[in-house]
Amino acid sequence: MEFESEDAAKIFYDKYARQVGFVMRVMSCRRSEKDGRILARRLGCNKEGYCVSIRGKFGAVRKPRPSTREGCKAMIHVKYDKSGKWVITKFVKEHNHPLVVSPREARQTMDEKDKQIQELTTELRNKKRLCLTYQEQLAAFMNIVEEHTDQLSRKVQNVVTNLKEFESLEQELLHPR
Repeated sequence: MEFESEDAAKIFYDKYARQVGFVMRVMSCRRSEKDGRILARRLGCNKEGYCVSIRGKFGAVRKPRPSTREGCKAMIHVKYDKSGKWVITKFVKEHNHPLVVSPREARQTMDEKDKQIQELTTELRNKKRLCLTYQEQLAAFMNIVEEHTDQLSRKVQNVVTNLKEFESLEQELLHPR
């Protein structure tokens, strides 16, 4: 199957998940090293993997809860194609747990957390670009300061040389041999 965008693929798989009886989870992605664009994405069952307990230096960080993860392998892998479409390159249909269709368990498409994650990701990308611009400006400024420092050093050296010559001439004039 092909989709016009990554979001269209997410919406499709989320609808499919709710119809079949599981909750979709946005999993890993692969980004371009050049510009950070998402090139591929895994979408799967929210019971994928196993929960690893989160512990801090001084014990448990939060109250332990029963794990909802059951090692389910159901997922799709969508990849940005040269044609400009998002294409499903892998589909695993089988779940290792019972499927349940209930409005409480199946959340709505693109809920508030998803929207906030998208907004924060966009903001982070913009801040990174801004940071790179600042770095470039700072490097240019540092080069100007360095050139100015070199010019001042040469001028000070010339003044010192002229003063030594003047002192030498003054000594000769005041104390002729």
